[in-house]
Amino acid sequence: MTIAQLLAWQWQGYPRYHQSRTNLLLHIVTVPLFMVATVMLVLSLLLLSWTLLLAALVGVVVTLVVEGRGHKLEPVPPEPFTGPANFVGRFFFEHWITFPRFVLSGGWWRNWKAAARAQG
Repeated sequence: MTIAQLLAWQWQGYPRYHQSRTNLLLHIVTVPLFMVATVMLVLSLLLLSWTLLLAALVGVVVTLVVEGRGHKLEPVPPEPFTGPANFVGRFFFEHWITFPRFVLSGGWWRNWKAAARAQG
């Protein structure tokens, strides 16, 4: 699958896999955490900083764990990963492209409101 295909596939199903208010809130916090952590990871390699590397890895792991728990609350579970490359690609592009696009397009807010109506 090319990057363009992956992004199209993610975008097509994104609202379906992000319906839980709790998961939406978790993502609004963890996506920026992941972005900062990946920038720190690159900087740690450029600066040869073990401390920065450790902090970056903690940020990535926290993101993985918290979002994994958040997705367990979803009525529709995410598609399983097909392998390590699929996992890395999906996770990276979701956080740097698909989720920001979801927020900026109004999708996050639409799902937030729809979840409130479903609970009420």
